[in-house]
Amino acid sequence: MAEILVIAAHPQLDHSHATRALMAAAARAASGADPARIAVRDLYALYPDYFIDTAAEQALLAEARLLVWLHPVHWYSMPPLLKLWLDEVFAYGWAYGQGGRALAGKDLWLAASTGGPEASYRPDGYNRYFFDAFLHPYEQTAALVGMRWLPPLVLHGAHRTDAEELAAHAEVFAQRLLSWPDWPELADLDTVEPCDVPADARPQD
Repeated sequence: MAEILVIAAHPQLDHSHATRALMAAAARAASGADPARIAVRDLYALYPDYFIDTAAEQALLAEARLLVWLHPVHWYSMPPLLKLWLDEVFAYGWAYGQGGRALAGKDLWLAASTGGPEASYRPDGYNRYFFDAFLHPYEQTAALVGMRWLPPLVLHGAHRTDAEELAAHAEVFAQRLLSWPDWPELADLDTVEPCDVPADARPQD
């Protein structure tokens, strides 16, 4: 069981520019690290039929200390299989709600890429908002389950990134994996307590 779990999701990995490069960098980091340190899981290779093995995923998460979501941004959010994974794995009573403390105290890190350039994520750009505005659902997901939300690593305009820039970005990703949790900025992050979800806030099965 790895202490760093990289969950990668790209529906068309063969056509990927950034996600594939970062997955390869993570795999190289894993091969050079303690075998129990890093695991990389390609959701679309594991679950092409979209049938998630929830028990297996929860078992891996229970042992991990850092969860990494690696994906391209699709319609200002995550790809569909990763959303299904989230829906099924972060279950009520396990990840949050009454008795749901399995993820409390762990870290959550997003490594994402966008098609649009950084300048498009501005009030005067065609995406209308700064990119951080699209991260609130991610941050609240972390808060709900008591995970610490780490500053994300984002590559904008991934399709236009040249080979040298992409290689440098992938190297940063790998080095961040290898150096976690010794990131200087983490000392300034607050510990998060899980949000209290009353038992009567959800319909009973």
